[in-house]
Amino acid sequence: MSRGTRGLVKAAVLAVLAPLALAACGEGDDSPRFVTGTTPGPVASAEATPSASAAPAAFAFSVTPAANAKNLPVSSEIGVKLDGGEVTSVTLTESGGGTVSGSMREDGTAWVPSGPLKYGKTYTASVTATKDGGTATETTTFTTMGQPGKRVGTGLYLFDDKTYGVAMPVVVEFHPGIAKKDRASVQKRMFVSTDPPQPGAWHWVSNGTQAYYRAPEYWQSGTKITVRIGLGGHPMGQGRYGDTDRKATAKIGERFEMKVDNRTKQMTVLKNGKVVKTMPVSLGKKATPSASGTMVVMEKKEQTVFDTTDDPNPANRYRVDIAFAQRLTWSGQYIHAAPWSVQHQGQRNVSHGCVNVSTENARWLFGQTKIGDPVTVTGTEEKLGAGNGWTAWNMSWKEFIKGSALPVTL
Repeated sequence: MSRGTRGLVKAAVLAVLAPLALAACGEGDDSPRFVTGTTPGPVASAEATPSASAAPAAFAFSVTPAANAKNLPVSSEIGVKLDGGEVTSVTLTESGGGTVSGSMREDGTAWVPSGPLKYGKTYTASVTATKDGGTATETTTFTTMGQPGKRVGTGLYLFDDKTYGVAMPVVVEFHPGIAKKDRASVQKRMFVSTDPPQPGAWHWVSNGTQAYYRAPEYWQSGTKITVRIGLGGHPMGQGRYGDTDRKATAKIGERFEMKVDNRTKQMTVLKNGKVVKTMPVSLGKKATPSASGTMVVMEKKEQTVFDTTDDPNPANRYRVDIAFAQRLTWSGQYIHAAPWSVQHQGQRNVSHGCVNVSTENARWLFGQTKIGDPVTVTGTEEKLGAGNGWTAWNMSWKEFIKGSALPVTL
């Protein structure tokens, strides 16, 4: 298969997102002001009647946006600065409209609406908190901006209610890419939760056109992944705003792995850690070598056409019908049936970079695999390039977290 073959699988899927977990309290700074309440006088003696309990101390805390703030993004959150207390309720209402649902961030620093606010509307937030037995409430009123003129297109590579392989990263795409200085603000609005809980982090591709989310190891089979990319109307830099919120909830299936060794020209297939099949392969010839690295099945097509007739190199031009194709890279590396190279499979490399297998083996693989299953190729002349496919697993965890725009504390 030629490296000129390209395609883009886009999945922008909306789903109902489970509310974010309610945090008990937030870390504040020195800005909140506390007023000490009065207490009863001292008891005259041990035999005297005990004094009444001290009255709860009065206290104050602060919320944002500031009162009467205007032209705010529709991604605005209700920030809370509270030292040592607990937020017990947040109510956000639209003037002349209804109540907005939402939930606290896990660190207790802000309450996040469950969807973008409306453009050009006025909202009132009422926040109630408790501290040392006392209760206090703060309110603020603000107005959102009008419709923005410039937008950033976004995409989420995750379908609702689908089952994926254990190496399926959460992949978000941006057009145009996000500058480094703006990534922290954007990343803070990308929410992922897993059940059972597993740690995870984001990693930005260098040009800012994609960000991947993964765990230190492959996902546990049976994991439920819930994602909200809450970027509708959010400032994305250069005067642009996010196009829409994107949500999806998906499941991780059984562990299925394919390992291809160029030295032996064999693929070893494992299911839940046990070898279930081996098969001969033919990889890319010297002029068009296959990439070595850990890839992910990105797309599956039972029948397709590889057409490279526009390749500038005449030697690489061809058009051929292909069966049981499974895409691994954007540059055009696939696993697919290649009946024309069966005599070479297990012996030598003759492909244009793809993993050639027999039609029988390709059909069997196609019936077993899921989008998100890992494929590791070793021993070839070329290394897999970052971002050439879903390359989130082609680096160690230590390397991966260096690509986060926010500190990772795991």
